[in-house]
Amino acid sequence: MSADSVSDRMSAGAVHGEPPLQRERARTIFQKGAPGRRAFQCPQTEVPLVDAEELLPARFRRAQPPRLPEVSEPEIVRHYVGLSKRNFDLDSGFYPLGSCTMKHNPRLHERVAALPGHARMHPLQDGERAQGALELMWNLQSALGEIAGLPHVSLQPSAGSHGELAGVLLTRAYHEDRGELRTKVLTPDTAHGTNPATVTMAGLELVSLATNEAGGVDLDDLRAKADGGVACLMLTNPNTLGVFDPNIEEIAQIVHGVGATLYYDGANLNAVMGMSRPGDMGFDIVHFNLHKSFTQPHGGGGPGSGPIATSERIAPYLPQGVVVRGEDGDFAFEAPRPKSIGRMRGFHGNYGCFVRAYAYICSLGADGLKDASEVAVLNANYLRARLQEAGDGDVAKHLPLAYGELCMHEFVLSGGPLKRETGVRTLDLAKRLLDYGFHPPTVYFPLLVDEALMVEPTETETRETLDAFAEAIAQIVAEARADPQIAAGAPYTTPVRRLDEVAAARKPVLREALADGAPV
Repeated sequence: MSADSVSDRMSAGAVHGEPPLQRERARTIFQKGAPGRRAFQCPQTEVPLVDAEELLPARFRRAQPPRLPEVSEPEIVRHYVGLSKRNFDLDSGFYPLGSCTMKHNPRLHERVAALPGHARMHPLQDGERAQGALELMWNLQSALGEIAGLPHVSLQPSAGSHGELAGVLLTRAYHEDRGELRTKVLTPDTAHGTNPATVTMAGLELVSLATNEAGGVDLDDLRAKADGGVACLMLTNPNTLGVFDPNIEEIAQIVHGVGATLYYDGANLNAVMGMSRPGDMGFDIVHFNLHKSFTQPHGGGGPGSGPIATSERIAPYLPQGVVVRGEDGDFAFEAPRPKSIGRMRGFHGNYGCFVRAYAYICSLGADGLKDASEVAVLNANYLRARLQEAGDGDVAKHLPLAYGELCMHEFVLSGGPLKRETGVRTLDLAKRLLDYGFHPPTVYFPLLVDEALMVEPTETETRETLDAFAEAIAQIVAEARADPQIAAGAPYTTPVRRLDEVAAARKPVLREALADGAPV
């Protein structure tokens, strides 16, 4: 395919927002600048100089000065701004990453978290001088308990997966305290990948549950596997197929009937906030993803926060560090619980995430949280219906809905028919979407869907954006039928072309040689 034909197709195919080509090789900050350049000149020190040799033993001192770049302030700013433009981000485009809830984070909450009293609070600050922070944490515990329908809350876990681990450890502690040896944890085959990893980390045995034709838990399989050796069922509701399980009360009865606990993976809580509560469904333990449902920036790996809420019978085993209010009105961390699973981390959790989440809850209120969930569900169903109509029904034919007719906050399409007719895989379609100015949805998950494409539009996107996305999908499907090589060669407009993602994960290049060949 010639460069001209690619250019013509790109001009005809793109719907909006194509980024400019940035094919030049990025240079490291060490490759820029020159000796003597400075961005900042340190003032004269006002304390006496001390010979480092008197303070540090020889084994701790450098033999040579560190290799630091010498660049001016404009060069530093241009370097890092330039690098940022080579990445796709939520501030510049639609990011429908299914199950990850990549939605807009209000700047107000960022400003609140950056206030000196929050951003500069030291974790060892005496509690008498940190009453504002402790009160905020106490109020957040209360709010999350109300949202979950479970009264006892720990803010300590640092991420959703960390909250999962806390929940499974709580379950294990509960059964051990009762003198019961239970080693099995049930998880549906639609579960998030962190669920099996969590079970293994907790030293328990994973047992997978089948999915029924409607996309929920197969009750016959659950009854067959629910026995006295089961410690817990880990469940997401709605699940990763975007399906709310109508049998949730019967599921709870089956699990509780064999003496096990019911754990709620809160990754999809943003679909039901204010409309239904996990505690009312029968769950004993819930984890929250503050970085999904409660406006935390979480691209690039963090920071996250995964508080947990529990019922009365699980409360004695909560991690240390729950905030309480005394009779005098002061706030403090409670006395150690004798049966606690201990600490999940140093200090008290990611406090900046607490500030953002509390600001989000206060700014929306109960009605606003419900409205956010309703709009998330509305947007998902609108986009689902729009895709079924797109291309005069051609998209629905080649990318059919995997389960159900309606969805909650997300839905899963199957790219199997498109692959069989044209050879264009879900991965190819995802790469081609980048040329249209959209980040791809989640691909190849859940694993039980052939060529899965998992789409979550969230509540913060406009109808025009959703329409443009549906039109882009329709055009890519039409391209695939006319010339599959277009999608197979995508992307064309990104800073780098398609990478070997497996090699990048297994053999990452973490060091770049300097001009003289010495490693950084």
